[in-house]
Amino acid sequence: MAPKRKAASATKAGGKKVKEESSAPKDAFRTAKEALMAAAPQEKSQRKADTHFEREHMSAQVYGDYDCMLNQTNIGQNNNKFYVIQVLQTGHGEFYCWTRWGRVGEIGASAAFGGFSSPKEAIEIFEKKFKDKTKNKWGDRERFVSHPGKYTLIEVDGDQDAEVKMDVVDEAGGRVVKNILPCTLDKSTQRLIELIFSNDMFTEAMECMNLDIKKMPLGKLSKAQIAKGFEVLEELEEALKKKSRKTVMEELSSKFYTIIPHNFGRQKPPVIDTSDILEKKKEMLLVLADIEIAQGLKAETEKAKEEAVEDVPHPADQNYLSLNCNLSLLGKDTKEYKIIETYLMSTGESNLLQLIDVWKVDRDKEAERFQEHDALGNRRLLWHGTNVAVVAAILKSGLRIMPQSGGRVGRGIYFASENRKSACYVRPSRGTGVMFLNEVCLGREHTIQQDNSRLTCPPARYDSVVARGRMEPDASKDISITLDGKSVTVPQGAPLDQPEFKNSYFDNSEYLIYKESQCRIRYLLELKFPY
Repeated sequence: MAPKRKAASATKAGGKKVKEESSAPKDAFRTAKEALMAAAPQEKSQRKADTHFEREHMSAQVYGDYDCMLNQTNIGQNNNKFYVIQVLQTGHGEFYCWTRWGRVGEIGASAAFGGFSSPKEAIEIFEKKFKDKTKNKWGDRERFVSHPGKYTLIEVDGDQDAEVKMDVVDEAGGRVVKNILPCTLDKSTQRLIELIFSNDMFTEAMECMNLDIKKMPLGKLSKAQIAKGFEVLEELEEALKKKSRKTVMEELSSKFYTIIPHNFGRQKPPVIDTSDILEKKKEMLLVLADIEIAQGLKAETEKAKEEAVEDVPHPADQNYLSLNCNLSLLGKDTKEYKIIETYLMSTGESNLLQLIDVWKVDRDKEAERFQEHDALGNRRLLWHGTNVAVVAAILKSGLRIMPQSGGRVGRGIYFASENRKSACYVRPSRGTGVMFLNEVCLGREHTIQQDNSRLTCPPARYDSVVARGRMEPDASKDISITLDGKSVTVPQGAPLDQPEFKNSYFDNSEYLIYKESQCRIRYLLELKFPY
């Protein structure tokens, strides 16, 4: 079983105590854009020399802050290119201005100007290159203005490796061997933590979105840069509503791809000119934002190496502690496990999905928030499927309502009573996917049978919205379980036709809440998918 922590205090990687988070106002949330801007670091982290310089020449480091990543996308001309400029200082005291350019996703061409005995000449070349490519002065980059036909400055975080790799450090001129302690998690929980924090998994998720981080020379996009991407999508959404001309959609799409670099190979970047494409780009940025959260948690484990201690917790332990979430592995012979297994097999593709493990979930402070709805009845255990790349962020921050998200029943948190419905939203990594079972306070339900994407709350005197499907699990097989003294309904029967809703636009029912506090994550399931 995963180690427990006291609810009264949070623990950061490396064993340091941190202050309790203040309670958020009820049902208040900031936009994803604002949250990213607020989380963006105030100081730039240390840049690393472009690896291609070191491969072609020698090891070096960035001199001062003379380092930039530029990008330019123009759909009309099939341009999708990058430009790297750096002032580098070698170990021999020589200075170079290094440039590399090409199509996003390719190594491209490069040139080194140097080696100078002082940085002055390299800086002059750097500043001239920057102005030629962007029409901006380097000294005015904080007030950067994008110009047609020129490159745009891309904000990137420092290329810091979040993995704990070193076990030896220098200290006071000597060598201190750091002992990485054995993992205290059970084998199943260790495997889960390693999955949801895996760099290979994050890479796979980004490659599926045409963001090839193995080849893309633009480094790791910063939170501020992702926030700018949200702003452009808002412009695109307005343009779609106004049915703007094709040239306008091309210009805005080019602007988006310039800010959020995509790897389309030699193919022409597609225009974002339909609601479906726009929604996919919104989902992509939400995933990127959640990957940023997970990467931030991974960075905490890196800090443990810098502390003057000889014993370092196992990376899986540190990543687990950074979640502030207790995960308790269920025994496969327990009643709870068998109820969940029946729910899965009865409402899911039992011939395709294989249940690997189930954990009870207890997120920090979620129980207290959930108590706001103690007076609400009609509680159900419902499914929620998601991308493996965002599981760490969900365990850390909970299921959230994002302004950029939406769907057929508006802007809320979506749940389903049929596993096969939620499984459609799972994005596995190498065949392994994750789903959540959530206790949802539905209270008084408002029923609809047609799409209403404008909904942001239930009608007056209602607590939730249910888009009734033509199929629903056999209600006669439902059972009740008790969670924290409350009765919670759990479907156990196979889906049946619902004559009352035979004309519904929905195949399967979708359950919507519009307050984040109305749900509590109760279980996490690890599943083997056939794809």
